[in-house]
Amino acid sequence: MTEENQSRRVLGDAAARQLANTTKTAVQTTAITPRYLPRLLSWVPVEAGVYRVNRSKPGNTFELAVCGQKTEQELPSTFADYVERPREYVLNSIKTVLGVHTRIADLYSSPHDQLKEQLRLTIEALKERQEFELLNNADYGLLKNVDAAQRLPTRSGPPTPDDLDELIARVWKEPGFFLAHPRAIAAFGREATLRGVPPATVNLFGSPFISWRGIPIVPSDKIPLVGKAGAQKTSILLVRTGEAKQGVVGLFQPGLQGEQGPGLSVRFMGIDRTAIASYLVSLYCSAAVLTEDALASLENVDIDTYHEYARAK
Repeated sequence: MTEENQSRRVLGDAAARQLANTTKTAVQTTAITPRYLPRLLSWVPVEAGVYRVNRSKPGNTFELAVCGQKTEQELPSTFADYVERPREYVLNSIKTVLGVHTRIADLYSSPHDQLKEQLRLTIEALKERQEFELLNNADYGLLKNVDAAQRLPTRSGPPTPDDLDELIARVWKEPGFFLAHPRAIAAFGREATLRGVPPATVNLFGSPFISWRGIPIVPSDKIPLVGKAGAQKTSILLVRTGEAKQGVVGLFQPGLQGEQGPGLSVRFMGIDRTAIASYLVSLYCSAAVLTEDALASLENVDIDTYHEYARAK
């Protein structure tokens, strides 16, 4: 018996742990976000991967009879004209192949199933990329599809209540939510507080959000920040959603083989000669802006302005 063992009278912690079960969590990662944008959009199933947005031609007016009591008034003739070459949105795919060694899946799947954990983390990564594409994709991303007349500069740099009111004036037909980087939301909170009108909070998905004029300001870290630290700029969107409101809609392909959710599928690809099992994970999605006034953007938003607040005496 060693001198150390002779000096102890009870079993030590290090040795005791050899007979104890360790409580283990599933894999935790800061890369997973709430992804509020996909949750707030209305999603439309798309056949054959194509969604056509039919619009009435700009400037088309309807000649209607004036409301009155004349019984012999000649009635005007009218019709609704359509754009002859409407825009078509084609679903994009986000894909990856997940490889899991069968030995790992067989031997190390208790208490957490290795295959399920690998698939969960892979699907989370695809959904994070989906939200990024919904905002930044060169074809259908919302930031790229704001009409020129709906793009507004800030009045002075930081996002003020006046700036958000201007956005509401552009998307005034049942606006759904503002969308902004978390730092832009903090910048708006500072400007509203400076003016003595701290924004109220509303509850969505069990969490509090600050709001303006009753419209929630929803965070997304997928809206880019541009410029050097200390002088960064960004954008704030105001969105109306849903087909019935002629708003913004998300698009997905239904009925996929191995479907795990809207537009999401997992398909087993086989086991190769090195005993690695492969799974094809696919996510099909796009977005469409049904009318120009469903979306507006506040641009060149300064997020690095701070104020000294007077202390109450």
